[in-house]
Amino acid sequence: MRDYSVNPSSDDALQFEVPGDCAGLRLDQALAKLLPEYSRSRLQDWITGQLVKVDGKFATTRQKVWGGEKLEVLPQTIPSEQAYLAEDIALDILYEDDALLVINKPVGLVVHPGSGNWEGTLLNALLHHAPQLSEVPRAGIVHRLDKDTSGLLVVAKTLTAQTNLVRQLQARSVKREYLALVYGELGYGGTVDEPIGRHHAQRVKMAVTESGKPAVTHYQVEMQFPSCTLLRCRLETGRTHQIRVHMTHIKHPLVGDSVYLKGPQKCVPELRELLNGFPRQALHATRLALEHPVSGETMEWHALLPEDMQQLLKQIQEIMTPRSSLSGEAPDTSPEKGRAGGV
Repeated sequence: MRDYSVNPSSDDALQFEVPGDCAGLRLDQALAKLLPEYSRSRLQDWITGQLVKVDGKFATTRQKVWGGEKLEVLPQTIPSEQAYLAEDIALDILYEDDALLVINKPVGLVVHPGSGNWEGTLLNALLHHAPQLSEVPRAGIVHRLDKDTSGLLVVAKTLTAQTNLVRQLQARSVKREYLALVYGELGYGGTVDEPIGRHHAQRVKMAVTESGKPAVTHYQVEMQFPSCTLLRCRLETGRTHQIRVHMTHIKHPLVGDSVYLKGPQKCVPELRELLNGFPRQALHATRLALEHPVSGETMEWHALLPEDMQQLLKQIQEIMTPRSSLSGEAPDTSPEKGRAGGV
């Protein structure tokens, strides 16, 4: 296949003269013979998108050619073909060696390309940072965080490391803890052991459902305020939207969760505008622990709360005195970079 630019200019146009053996064919049929590496539907899209000219004029799909016409074709990739291109996107790397990377993902960064997000993702950034990841499935990504969830994420740099990390995840030996601000006042910790699957009617959502996969979330109270509670959640499993779904299930949805919140939540008047106006789910992956896939050493990393959640908690504390800090001490929300090291 020819090597075309991802974003071609007019200088990249392909120019042909229609051969005599294409006389009487529709333009898309003639192009299919001249450019067999592209599908018929792709060529038709180029024609309707005014990327094909016949004798200097934009063509139509059913237009016929008779031989001798001058064709000009401007190839154009589709978004999904750009999904695995390297992009120079800054990464907050807390740890890196020959086997793995640990990243503190910011809010707003999509982890893996998909519908509506074919570029500008963590995967694109990883391929730029470590080009050898193009040889590892999914560029070494073994677990994900939602776009608007911040925090720790591990990436394997080799196929061997990826296989090892996937097995650790399957064995539930990887330790993952999150800080979540939820609506309502919880005075105690607990466990939610409820299966999670795709919502029966709203396919973009997950839900607790009998037909779902096993999902277990442990939680403990970090700080308690009027109308909201900061929880530390520990995952045994890693289902899509697990904490968000489980907390909604026990009637304590996450502050700012646009997908699972059902309208403004009840809260004291002093906090109503602040909590209901938070623009994303208040969820942060704060701790990650695992066995190094090569050395076998147990390693642990911590990522402190991002600025928006720090500011939210600070504003809540300025308005309301915390009723308790039940874990023994308040979570560290200072803006220093995450910590890493062996355990």
